[in-house]
Amino acid sequence: MTVEAVLFDWGGTLSTHADFDLLAMWRAAAEVLDPADPEPLAQRLLDAEHAWWDERVGTGDGTGSGTTEDIVRSVAQTTQLPVQQAISAYHGAWDRAVDHDPAARGTLKALKDRGLKTGLLSNTHWPRELHERWLAEAGLLELLDVRVYTCELTHMKPHPQAFHTLLDALDVTPGRAVFVGDRLRDDIEGAQGVGLRAVLLTGRHPVLPSAIVPDAEMASVAGLLELLPSW
Repeated sequence: MTVEAVLFDWGGTLSTHADFDLLAMWRAAAEVLDPADPEPLAQRLLDAEHAWWDERVGTGDGTGSGTTEDIVRSVAQTTQLPVQQAISAYHGAWDRAVDHDPAARGTLKALKDRGLKTGLLSNTHWPRELHERWLAEAGLLELLDVRVYTCELTHMKPHPQAFHTLLDALDVTPGRAVFVGDRLRDDIEGAQGVGLRAVLLTGRHPVLPSAIVPDAEMASVAGLLELLPSW
């Protein structure tokens, strides 16, 4: 195998998160939509998000995608409500929680220096501009040749379409690419299903026993610099 490209998940792989409360994030939107009594609406928004994820990648196969607006409008259907302002408040609440792996920039630069293509595939309902701003602030945007966000697709990981969209954009065949992610089903099983070698990042959270077997495991993305020459 000749490796031509290294592809990354975003959440939990290149990105890290400070301690956060998902309900508090949605409360920021609820305070715009219903300032007199935001708590019940915040809970309904959180429940709607959980259901949205479960339908697509929890119990589903990645079929279907969507945006933050889809989730908000599923709860706040009245068109007179300030939905766009609420979405902005929700996204803004995440600014304080999102960070990136300290090893990510050096690792990506080293991969680029070796002549490898790089790409990003993120399961997300957040918009491209939000991710791109965070990546730019971390100095990672220019080091990722192609970034694919499933909010712009009709399917999500582990669906093959999501992976093929990134591979096609990079003009790389699955057999010459490696995917790195922190989730066994979405990232590892999904990537292997289209013929990619898959590396599980284990340093973010406990990995539960599973029948899914990654091609390699590592605690930090920096480990790629030693792994790839062996492939």
